[in-house]
Amino acid sequence: MRYFLEFSYLGTAYNGWQKQNNALGVQQVLEEALARLFRTTVELTGSSRTDTGVHAEQQFAHFDLNNPIPDHDLFIYKLNGLIPRDIAVKNVYEVESELNSRFAATFRKYEYRISRSKNPFLIGQAYLLKADLNVDLMNEAAALLLQHNDFECFSKVHTNVNNFRCTITQAEWIVAPDRLVFHIQANRFLRGMVRAVVGTLLEVGKGKKTVADFEAVILSKNRKNAGAQAPAEGLFLTRVGYPEGLFQIR
Repeated sequence: MRYFLEFSYLGTAYNGWQKQNNALGVQQVLEEALARLFRTTVELTGSSRTDTGVHAEQQFAHFDLNNPIPDHDLFIYKLNGLIPRDIAVKNVYEVESELNSRFAATFRKYEYRISRSKNPFLIGQAYLLKADLNVDLMNEAAALLLQHNDFECFSKVHTNVNNFRCTITQAEWIVAPDRLVFHIQANRFLRGMVRAVVGTLLEVGKGKKTVADFEAVILSKNRKNAGAQAPAEGLFLTRVGYPEGLFQIR
């Protein structure tokens, strides 16, 4: 039987979502807790990868069991009792056996959060940046992302992917009191893509690049032409979208 697990996490203490041989990932923590709960090996397949220090307000992963979970609420309660406070399981859904949490997802949405003034309550959860920024130019450049679909220039090099095409449906900066938030949504993202996009847009905002320069970076397909990655602490995976009714199958 296949289940989708919905959860969130503060990524500060973890080397990203994926489990690794020499570092602790969120996937490893959840799999070990599930193994204790079910007394058998449980393997998770995540809907999205997040890098070291990146957070997730909504993340999904699927796993298989031989027997059904009789009480979903009790399962969630017990699992949350086995995992650290910086990871929280929200829901579990029984789905059709062929559904894959990664490939069934129709979009992912990220937010990059910048704090404009020192705030002790945002330590590790926002990038503190006091520099003067031209947000109008940053939004003008961000709008160009919707007109292109090859983003090799924003991908980490030596990435094993079939192509660098992504369909971006939202890319905008929203100003809030003492806060600046970049919203970006696409069907898929490349490794390191959002932080590279943000870093390059910040160069536009600081006057180091023009809007035309930003588009030239995209057309170049060369990571060396883009800006440095923005710090991980400001990045949040905020939503993973699935077809309507997917979780009401059973």
